[in-house]
Amino acid sequence: MSSPSTPAKGALGVIFLIVFLDLMGAGILIPVIPYIVEPYRADALTVGILAMAFSAAQFLASPLLGLLSDRFGRRPILLLSVLGSAGGYFLFGYGGSLAVLFAARIIDGLTGGNISAAQAYIADISEPKDRAKNFGLIGAAFGLGFILGPALGGALSKISLSAPAYAAGVLSLVTFAVGSVLLKESLPAANRTSKKTRWHDVNPFSQIRAAFARVGFRELMLATFAMNFGMAGLQTNFAVFTHARFGLDASHNAMLFAFLGVMASLTQGLLLRKLAPSLGEGRLAVGGSLLLGLGFVVLAISSAIWMLYLCLVLTALGFGLAGPSLSGLVSRRATPREQGVLLGTMQSLASFTRVIGPVWAGASFDHIGQSAPYWTGAICAGLTMVWSLHSTRESL
Repeated sequence: MSSPSTPAKGALGVIFLIVFLDLMGAGILIPVIPYIVEPYRADALTVGILAMAFSAAQFLASPLLGLLSDRFGRRPILLLSVLGSAGGYFLFGYGGSLAVLFAARIIDGLTGGNISAAQAYIADISEPKDRAKNFGLIGAAFGLGFILGPALGGALSKISLSAPAYAAGVLSLVTFAVGSVLLKESLPAANRTSKKTRWHDVNPFSQIRAAFARVGFRELMLATFAMNFGMAGLQTNFAVFTHARFGLDASHNAMLFAFLGVMASLTQGLLLRKLAPSLGEGRLAVGGSLLLGLGFVVLAISSAIWMLYLCLVLTALGFGLAGPSLSGLVSRRATPREQGVLLGTMQSLASFTRVIGPVWAGASFDHIGQSAPYWTGAICAGLTMVWSLHSTRESL
């Protein structure tokens, strides 16, 4: 691993740019997906299944991409995955049938696990004590992409519904060009794994089982699953909840999501970088989980619109502090030859929650009560706090 020097800091900027452009491309599609699907199937379930197809493909691919980055280096995996996303976007814009739309999202999902390679790249060029705050750059890029992407997609949709998808494809090609010129390899040949790849090594369930079998990683993986399960329900059910309880329309919900993006960027881009060196990943994981749980409780009992904004502040702070800290803890305990595969396993777990989390949120909302998904989220945040505390108690 290289020490954090001037070149390493420059590399962080390149990774931030690549992840930002990639996530902004994904955000461009958010406002138009329901309308692109509508000519083929007008029900909300189809849109939900389309989102599940993307997440399921990402779940399957994340460990493989992480493993390949451990074997061949981070740079080629990052660049190839960006090209794959470009192909998926162009195919989605072309459309023509519901099957083509599903194929496009699956292609993008299979290559969309590149966050694990980006995290492994950051781990390669960062000292262990700096990894959590540097992982926060990915969250900051996500927040900015979440703000600018949907706004750009909404503007481009006035040209045509296909324009945002084609723009996302072009943006991916720009990302590929930027990475080809500026991104240097971070994993020395001496630190690469030479183990032959077997089906067991790329099967996400095998990778997850292997991580859970290791005492040093089990509770961190459980905490990652619980935290992301709660957040997956909030992200997909929030607009349904605000419409049912407060009568908010799409434009008001867009403002709320933009506010969430701003808070996420500030938390992971600025606050985390200030707090991580002094407090450490363990305290931030525990404290962030507590804030996240409070945010879910505020949303569950909300009786006024201002409480929605308070909820978003707390959840952005909590998730923004706990998420990168959990990644940092896993990265600290991993050897250089397994950074990609273990961080990929974390991403795979997060993707799996985006498959099952929305289903639970919708079912519990319909059959238990409007607040049920958020009480579930509060319980998940509590479990995240307990597992984080137990896993790091000796270092607190």
